Amino acid sequence: MCGRFVQATPGEVIAEVFGLSALPHLTPRYNLAPSQPAAVVRTEGGARKLTFCRWGLIPSWAKDPGIGNRLINARAETLAEKPAFRRALLFRRCVVPATGFYEWKREGAGKTPYFFRLQSSLPMALAGLWELWQPPQGPAVETFTIITTEANDFMKSIHDRMPAILAREALDAWLDPSFHDAGFLQTLLQPAPAGWLQAFPVARQVNNPAYDVPDCIVAVGPAMSG
Repeated sequence: MCGRFVQATPGEVIAEVFGLSALPHLTPRYNLAPSQPAAVVRTEGGARKLTFCRWGLIPSWAKDPGIGNRLINARAETLAEKPAFRRALLFRRCVVPATGFYEWKREGAGKTPYFFRLQSSLPMALAGLWELWQPPQGPAVETFTIITTEANDFMKSIHDRMPAILAREALDAWLDPSFHDAGFLQTLLQPAPAGWLQAFPVARQVNNPAYDVPDCIVAVGPAMSG
């Protein structure tokens, strides 16, 4: 499960890490939630570009856009089988640049949010899929989902799933829209090595998606490293 994440990395770092054709101008977001627009990287006209899509994938064939509320995540293990994802896996892949993501751990009477980030401090490349949905009236809507995989050993103490974080060397294949080998693509969607990650508890105000300030990613307890 990945239900909240952060996009607060400077645009020049995003451009360098993801090989963008232009420098993006991004407003920092510290508590991105489903149904909100977020930045994704995809290849258009032979160049990698950053664009904004709504979080929660609406398949092109959907009659009800409400399906997007249930498709904020896609399980890596079944992408090639699920009607909502199998065509997107072949033709509409993207990367979601993330400063980090949140997951919740039950502690006492409540749940404490933990912020996960790379120990390198570089942005994560979360594997994603995107779709274009045309409503009966009005403009088309572009949406995306974040792919999840089973948790690595570090993550398992918090949750049994985690977003699929692509290695930098996997970006060329994942972002190449002419590459259609579903079997190979799924081999890229493995649990990240535990040594990549660091996590620490943050304030419970993060539970409220309206709370979107830099304090969201300030530690309120000791950090853990993989």
